[in-house]
Amino acid sequence: MPELHEVRIHGRGGQGAVLACSILAQALIDDGMHAVAIPSFGFERRGAPVAAFLRFSDAPIRAMTNVYHPDCVVCIDPTVARAVDIYAGMKPGGTVVLTTKTSLNELALPAHVARAGLCDAVGIALAIYRRPVTNAIMLGAFARASGLLSLASLEQALRRMEYRDAGVAENLAAAARGYDETRVYELKGTAHAAAVA
Repeated sequence: MPELHEVRIHGRGGQGAVLACSILAQALIDDGMHAVAIPSFGFERRGAPVAAFLRFSDAPIRAMTNVYHPDCVVCIDPTVARAVDIYAGMKPGGTVVLTTKTSLNELALPAHVARAGLCDAVGIALAIYRRPVTNAIMLGAFARASGLLSLASLEQALRRMEYRDAGVAENLAAAARGYDETRVYELKGTAHAAAVA
């Protein structure tokens, strides 16, 4: 039976969450999967919380609705979780990928999260772009934390995109650093975790 994966990406308007979702879908297609990216436009002003949705599977996908019960949540902004419940509807045993320099022990993750990927994407973005643009970095973090996408396919998708504010070389470097510098933890209940990468 085909396995369907559902991802919800949280960010703020102007940070490129929708673009990140499209790049991720293209990378998964390059990896031989079927993928559908679904943007969500509510508040269209810069800085307002936004979400984008992704489904992928090894079989064709028919559902085109928003993702209400993701098995993976990616948050590309370190402050958006204060404004919205990024874990709402998340399936038990899911994966969360967060933009944070906070240690795992300092985070209040729900008990149903089984894997966490933590990446200081803002720090990396300031080093590469001189601005807190984290979307390409967090795509690398997703690839590392989920294990569902190769960095090579992500890089191939990034090469094919056109960007207003950054060059391809910068985005490739950002994704690679996101992949390399993401700390991945397998969570055992709410109090114990083992680092796996």
